Amino acid sequence: MNRTLTLEYWKDTRWYVGKLKEVPGVFSQCKTLAELGKNIREAYKLMQDEMELSIPRRSVKTKELGFAV
Repeated sequence: MNRTLTLEYWKDTRWYVGKLKEVPGVFSQCKTLAELGKNIREAYKLMQDEMELSIPRRSVKTKELGFAV
């Protein structure tokens, strides 16, 4: 399944620093923007793999919640 996420990034002196807007905790930094894209995908994949290992799927349930806006 393909998913589109938003990379927020900035240049901090010599490094590009970025995070995924929709996924708190997924950060990376690199010397080029191309490297940042590659590394942020790898960080996201590692986070996904870790979640798969730590949460047995058979115990996961879902519930719809309503929010007043």
